[in-house]
Formats: sequence, structure tokens, C-alpha cells
Amino acid sequence: MVKGVLYGMGNPLLDMTCTVDEAYLKKYELQPNNAILAEEQHRPIYEELQNENYKVSYSPGGATQNTIRVAQWYLNEPEATSFVGCIGNDSFGDKMKACMKKEGINTNYLVDPNVPTGVCAVLLTGKNRSLVTKLDAANEYKQSHLSSPTTWSLVTDASYYYIAGFFLTVSPECMIEIGEHAVAENKTFCMNLSAPFLSQFFKDAMAKVLPYCDIVFSNEDEARAFSKDFGFNSTDLGVIAQKLAALPKKNDKRSRMVIFTQGDKPTVVFHNGKVTEYPVLPIAQENIVDTNGAGDAFAGGFLSAYCQEVELDDCIQKGMEAASMIIQVSGCTLPERE
Repeated sequence: MVKGVLYGMGNPLLDMTCTVDEAYLKKYELQPNNAILAEEQHRPIYEELQNENYKVSYSPGGATQNTIRVAQWYLNEPEATSFVGCIGNDSFGDKMKACMKKEGINTNYLVDPNVPTGVCAVLLTGKNRSLVTKLDAANEYKQSHLSSPTTWSLVTDASYYYIAGFFLTVSPECMIEIGEHAVAENKTFCMNLSAPFLSQFFKDAMAKVLPYCDIVFSNEDEARAFSKDFGFNSTDLGVIAQKLAALPKKNDKRSRMVIFTQGDKPTVVFHNGKVTEYPVLPIAQENIVDTNGAGDAFAGGFLSAYCQEVELDDCIQKGMEAASMIIQVSGCTLPERE
């Protein structure tokens, strides 16, 4: 395995995971299975979780960072993956660096001394999760850091790039810079649609980055929101995947693959002109602990196989295996290696 074969760039967050009741969600006008950026009304959540009688667990988070962590776990070679983003000069940032180092990931964080490390409140109600993200330092990533020799060498060393759509709110310019490199060198650039609000409120940025995308991941809600916002006039996932794959593409040496997960329903894949549905691995309802990170884990499992040039069917299976593993634990918690 080539060192640094898979490169991720995104919003490094410390996840604060906690079980709450539906009244708590109502108090902050939150949906049980959604992801939003914190607004002023949500700011008290983070202190409440720390100061009141809630049992909070902390773990490295952020969509891209979780995907890279899962891929690294499967690849199981020191520094097979790398990750870049912005953190604060604080205990949360130090905690994250230590965790990532322990997991064998080569990180090159931009450290902003003026802003705290970003956090994500992961509010669990039953099997659902509501994500409320306070980006803080994650929002301060600078293109100059990407262009620096240390960071850019991570880009040139990699052959596969994965960036969650959440980074469209921070620096689509950085995504395009990496996309240009991927096109020039015929490398694989992947993006996740990540959340319904992105195609609605960051549509222009998404439209600029999509031409660089060789693989697009999404869940069914994000796919249907994308269809509505991009005028596809369909709720059929196979049709949406086909239309998304047909959007303009910079690298004409390979066709675009589109992968839609949909919980316990079959995963929909459009590749080489056809739609294929893959039934998911069955899991007893009582074994499902927390669906947070299932999509990130799927992408990580998939990419760990894909960057080893494994057959597509096996890549999908590896993605499903990863998602299955993650939803049976709290948060994106990876088993200790023997």
C-alpha cells in the first residue's frame, strides 16, 4: 500500500455525543435525523451538554475525518491516509491530534490560535441522530495552507481524494484546486453531498465543484434534495443518479459513478451507464445503537477497497460492512486492533 494514497480535506470537529429526549430537540427546533450549522439560538447547547446531567462522550468527528478514519482502519498500514483541516490551539484540538496519530493517520492541521476547535453536538433520540455543528476553527481553513509545500506534498502523494460537501461552506476554492490536480494527473476525486441544506444554500459552489467529481456519494434525502434544487424533477433514485452522472465532467477519461445509500433499503449505484441495486447487510433492530456516521463509514469502507483497485461489487460490500460495524456502536467508534 502506497503511503498517503487517500487524502481527505474537511472540517475537523470534536463530536459531543449524547442521548436527549424529543422535548430537547423541540426546544431548539431540531429535526431528529438531520444535520445543520449552529445558529445563535443553538449556541447554549454545547455548554448545557457539558454542565448539566448529560452523559457526553467525545470522539474525533466531522464527516470527512470520519471517512478517512474508517478507511485507515481497514487499510491498516501506518499513514496510508492523510487529512487536512483547521483546528484551534486548545485541549479539544490536542485531543483530536492525539487520537488521529494513534489511529495511524498523517494529519497536517492548520492551527488557528484565535478560534476554538469546532464541535458537533450529536443528539441521539432512539435510533436517530441530529447533528448541530459549530464550525469555529474549521471554518477558518486558508488556501495558503493547502498551497504550502508540506500540505501540497500530501496532495501530490495521493491518488484518491475525498472531501465531504460540508467543506463547500468553507473553501470551494481549495476543493477546485485539488480537483484541477486530480484532472491533470488522472486521479480520482470524490465528494459527498453530505446534507440537504448544501444543494439548497450552497448550490453555486456545489455546481462549480461537481465537474471535478469522479465519484459522488449521498444518502436518499440528500439525493432527493439535490434533484429538487438542480431541477431534475424526479424522486426516483435511479433516475437522479443517472442525471447526476450525466452532468458536465472535466476528466473525460472516466465516467462518473454515483452511489446513494438509503438506510436499510438497497444501495443504488449508477456506473458505466447502468443502475444496480445492492441489498444491505441485515442487522437486527435491537443491535442498532446509533446511525450517526453510517454514511461516512460506508464511504470509508468503500474507498479503502477502491484505492486498492478491488472489483466494484467488493468495494460496495466493504462499504456496507463498515456502515454495519459503525451503527452497532455509539458514534464513529472504531474497534481496537489486536
